[in-house]
Amino acid sequence: MIRSHCGRLSRLSRILAGALLPSMLALLGLQAAAAPAEPDPAASSGTPAQAMRAQHRRLSDKLERSSFGRPVQLESVETPDGLQGDVYAVVEHPLADVGAALKGSANWCELMLLHVNNRRCRVSGAPGHETLTLYVVRRYDKPVEQAFELPFAYRVASATPEHMLVDLSAASGPFGTRNYHVTLEAVALDERRSFLHFSYSYDHNLMVKYATQAYLATFGRDKVGFTVVGQAADGRPEYIRGLRGLVERNAMRYFLTLDAYLAADAAGQAERRQRHWFAAAEQYPRQLHEIDLDTYLSLKREDRQRDGLGE
Repeated sequence: MIRSHCGRLSRLSRILAGALLPSMLALLGLQAAAAPAEPDPAASSGTPAQAMRAQHRRLSDKLERSSFGRPVQLESVETPDGLQGDVYAVVEHPLADVGAALKGSANWCELMLLHVNNRRCRVSGAPGHETLTLYVVRRYDKPVEQAFELPFAYRVASATPEHMLVDLSAASGPFGTRNYHVTLEAVALDERRSFLHFSYSYDHNLMVKYATQAYLATFGRDKVGFTVVGQAADGRPEYIRGLRGLVERNAMRYFLTLDAYLAADAAGQAERRQRHWFAAAEQYPRQLHEIDLDTYLSLKREDRQRDGLGE
C-alpha cells in the first residue's frame, strides 16, 4: 500500500512539473529572497534602528568580502512550512532618499514592474489601507490576460529620520501557497549611506513542495543560485540548485529592482530604470539571463502604453 501511494505521488509530481509548475514558479519567484541572518541578542532590547545597526556590524565582514563585488549578503533557507529569505545590502543613498523613493505604494508598483515576468501592477484602497495587486506571467512572452494575480496589503510600519519599515502581506496565494510576507527595512548608517534588509517568506503544502522539487530536478535542473557548495573538476564553482537556488535567483532580481529604482526614482525615468535593472542582472548570466535587452524594453514599453503609464 505504501509503495502504491508513493508511486501515485511520484506520478502526480511529474504531471505537475510538466504542466502547472512553470506557472507556479513564475509566481513564487516574484518574491524571492534569501536566508535570515541570526538575530543579535545585544540588539533585542534597543530600538529598531539600533537593532539594524547591530545587524550591520555583525555582517560587516561578509558584506566587505561579498562575491557580488558590492556589499550585498544573499542567503537562503527552507523552513518547515515553506521558504524564507533575506538580502542585506549597503547602498550609497541617504535614508531620506530611500524613504522618499520606497514609501509609496505606487512607487512599489513601479519597481516591481522592472522584473521581467511582472506585466501589470495596480493599487486600490484608501491611503493607509492600500492593496497592491501584482500580475505575473509564467514566461515573459505570455500576455497579461494569462497572468496570475497576487494582492498584497501594503503598510508603512515605520518612517522616522533614522529608520524605515515597509510591509506587504498576502494571506493566500495560488497552488496551495499562503502567508506571504515581504518587508523592506532600512536604517541610516551615515549622511550618505543606508543599510537595507529585504525579507521574504511564504508557506506551502507538501504537494506544492514535492511538485516544485520535481520540476527543478527535471525541466529546471540547469538553473542555479548564488551560494557556492563545491568545486567542479575544472576548478569552477558549483552553485546551489533546487528550492534554495530558486529563491536566491529571485532574491537578487528583486534586490536589483530596488537598486534600479533608487538610481532613477524621478518621474519620466522608466526606461532608464529598465536599462539599469537589465544591465545589473546581466552581470550574473549563469543565474539571471533570460532575455535580450531589445525584447525586454519592448515588452515593458508595451505594458506601460497599454496601462496608460508615463515614460
